[in-house]
This record gives sequence, structure tokens and C-alpha cells, in this order.
Amino acid sequence: MNTKEISVPLLILRIGLGAFLLLFGIDKLVAPQTSVDVFAQFYGIAAGTGTVYLAGGLEVVLALAILAGAWKTLSYGLGFLVHALSTAASWRELLSPFGEGHLFIAAIPVLAAFLALFLLRRHDTLLSAGG
Repeated sequence: MNTKEISVPLLILRIGLGAFLLLFGIDKLVAPQTSVDVFAQFYGIAAGTGTVYLAGGLEVVLALAILAGAWKTLSYGLGFLVHALSTAASWRELLSPFGEGHLFIAAIPVLAAFLALFLLRRHDTLLSAGG
């Protein structure tokens, strides 16, 4: 596979997915109560705001690593795993894609994009800290 041919599409994919995670991380820091409710409803976890702030901070760090193309195996793999867990937690909404939770279906192509970025990580070299 020619790395030059796919370097721009991979950069676009990396920026899009990194920004996606960054927004969710910032959301946890700006509106922690919403995430406390989400943790309870979807994950069955009674998380306090401290836990949500920690999760948000870690998610921001992960997003920045992805945006920079740093530690690709670790950061892209964790990005995929975080989103896979989030997607799995919304399985009930995914089984009823035309109901109130119809926007949850968008998690599926995002998950596929994370997997594609992980699988092609060695070819993601443009503006990448990992070369």
C-alpha cells in the first residue's frame, strides 16, 4: 500500500476522530452532571463528579494524543476501545434505531472509523508525532 496515497485521508480521519473524542472529554469537564447521569443510565455506575472529571481529563489527553498521531498503537487502540465500550453500553438504543434514540446509530460508523484508523496506523504519517 502506498503511504503517500492515503496520508491525507488518514490525517482527515485522525483529526475527525480526535476532535470527536476531545468534544466528549470537554463535555465531561464542562457539564459533569450530564455525564454522571449517563454513567448511571448506560453503564450502571454511580459516578461522582470527581470520577467524571477524571474520565474527562483522561479522554482529553487521549484525544490530544490521537490528534497528534502520538503512540499510535496505544492511543488509536484506546480510542477504539473507549468508543466500543460506549457503543456497547447503548445496545438497547441500537436495537431500536428509529425510536427516540435514533442518533445512537451514528456510533456504528464512528466505531468502524476508529477501527480503520487503528488498522492503518502504520501508514498515518502526515503531520504525525509518530512519523
